[in-house]
Amino acid sequence: MTVFFGVIAAAILLWFGLKWFAVTPTTKLLTQGPGMMAMAAGAIALLLAMTGRIGLAVPAAVLAAYLWGRRPARKAPQLSADNRRDPYRSMVRSAAFEMIIDQQTGAISGRILAGTFEGRDLDSLNPASLRHLYLEIQSDSESVALFEAYLDRRLAGWRKDFDFDESARKSGTARAGALSEEEAYQILGLANGAGEAEIRAAHRRLMKRVHPDQGGSTFLAARINQAKDRLLSKHR
Repeated sequence: MTVFFGVIAAAILLWFGLKWFAVTPTTKLLTQGPGMMAMAAGAIALLLAMTGRIGLAVPAAVLAAYLWGRRPARKAPQLSADNRRDPYRSMVRSAAFEMIIDQQTGAISGRILAGTFEGRDLDSLNPASLRHLYLEIQSDSESVALFEAYLDRRLAGWRKDFDFDESARKSGTARAGALSEEEAYQILGLANGAGEAEIRAAHRRLMKRVHPDQGGSTFLAARINQAKDRLLSKHR
């Protein structure tokens, strides 16, 4: 009796499998076909085994295992840039740099977007290369201000070591340009659509780390304030 019901079950499974193949679109067959074929081959193997045809059941079972292993791997869900954004990492850009600020520690890292060292991480440059880069970007006051904020964190006494004329530095007069909404979210490390409470909390975290009174950068503080104002204007 057990053999009888086993044969019936295998036959039903095989029938449904064949019916699925008959009505399924080709595009779906390409992705789900191997798995369904494996189950069909498994049903045939079971049917043959139940009827005593072990010599035929074994190859069918091997085929089922092979087809099962050929199934396309499932792709991990693709996260949008907003979903991937770290709420404790802020991004500030200029023409020459893309800087990342850790809101918890105040650490600054960056990537060079233009010039001799384009594509390099700032942390990979030695002091001599940093000095060369500093001289190279002097015509861009925003990049100078951003770079100085990085240097203040990395190299104590760099202003003296670089031996530049203090009056020639332009960071003191650097003015932050207009921000897009997306840039404002990046600066505060927030996902698009963040609420007012999240905006204010991110602003507070950042200002504790980069405010000039805490040894931070006037330019960065201004940029962070600008990002907060840009986003809060949506909630008024």
